[in-house]
Amino acid sequence: MKDKLVNRDLTKLDDVEAVKLLQENFKSIRKEIGKVIIGQDEIIEQLLISLLARGHCLLVGVPGLAKTLLIKTLAQVLDLKFSRIQFTPDLMPSDITGTEILEENITTGTKSFKFIKGPVFANIILADEINRTPPKTQAALLEAMQEHHVTAAGEKYILEEPFFVLATQNPIEQEGTYPLPEAQLDRFMFNLWLDYPSRTEEIEIVKSTTSLYSSKLKQILDGEEISFFQDLVRRVPVADNVVEFAVDLVARTRPNGKGTPEFIKNWLSWGAGPRASQYLILGAKTKSIIEGRHTPDIDDVRKMAGPVLRHRIVPNFNAEADSVSPIQIVEKLLSAV
Repeated sequence: MKDKLVNRDLTKLDDVEAVKLLQENFKSIRKEIGKVIIGQDEIIEQLLISLLARGHCLLVGVPGLAKTLLIKTLAQVLDLKFSRIQFTPDLMPSDITGTEILEENITTGTKSFKFIKGPVFANIILADEINRTPPKTQAALLEAMQEHHVTAAGEKYILEEPFFVLATQNPIEQEGTYPLPEAQLDRFMFNLWLDYPSRTEEIEIVKSTTSLYSSKLKQILDGEEISFFQDLVRRVPVADNVVEFAVDLVARTRPNGKGTPEFIKNWLSWGAGPRASQYLILGAKTKSIIEGRHTPDIDDVRKMAGPVLRHRIVPNFNAEADSVSPIQIVEKLLSAV
């Protein structure tokens, strides 16, 4: 059941009205997801920010934290086609993108190749345990993420918009895995770490999942409306000082950069690239308009720094010896600037 807050032509809205409408829809989406997912408010917000900014997310968390349920619920609330791909060591690129089969025309007796689309042809893709499959198969998905199309036998097949990939990783078991290289990690806008629920939240989870209760979800937005709001994000103006702060923050993660703090030189081998600056601004723009503000400030950039930078910096042996994690380095950098 679709529950549109405003039944009118979105193209006739000016940007101020569109921002207000997005804020209302965002609250409704959070409310609907909350019927199924208890807690994880910050993660849900960051997933929606990534979607509206046309980014992709990497979710890291131990088993049982409802990563799959969260993504499936998001797809239901947004009235989008959902596809789950379980990554395994024997998964081939064609298992993701699709394959050609030889088809015979019964009437004429002629044979021809027909392309059968793979699970990547959906709006929301759950790449479950992406580090379980070899690099060749990982690359097939990451190419589709970047180019928004699939090439098979010389033919290009465009993926339907919006196209949003959420990949999951289990941080516990690392045997038999193929960690994503830094260049491929950089394709993800956010790296989100799911934590254990609080005691109160876990009690509520157990009560709701061990009874006959079943929530009915309303569909708030469809693909066309999401694409409209994605364009709206791009039109949000940003002050020069906010852009400069984002660029300077990213530059200070580079050990050989000008004005880099001493602890960065001591703990990092490599810093973040320009894509980090782009995602900091896109994330800040989205954060501001879902809160009803028409332009982001430096505080919005700071709130995006953790999920944007944590997988783009490469700690060295000194950081490992000092038991310092990437997110701790980012937090220390934020306090230094």
